[in-house]
Amino acid sequence: MATVTYVFTINHVAKKLGEDPELLQAIVSNDDNLSYGSIISVVHGDDETITALTDDGIDELRQML
Repeated sequence: MATVTYVFTINHVAKKLGEDPELLQAIVSNDDNLSYGSIISVVHGDDETITALTDDGIDELRQML
C-alpha cells in the first residue's frame, strides 16, 4: 500500500462526483462500506472533525454509486 500524502473532504468529493454530501456522509459513516484506511477523520478544533477520503476511498465510493 502506498503512503497517503493527501486526502479530500466529503464536500470536495461530493462536488467532484456530483452527489449530495449528506448521502456520501451516510455511506462512509458505515465502516463496512469502504476499506480500512480509506476514510480519515481530521480534527480541526475542539471536538470538531471532518471526514476525508483517500484516492482509493473515492474510487470505492464511485463504484458503490
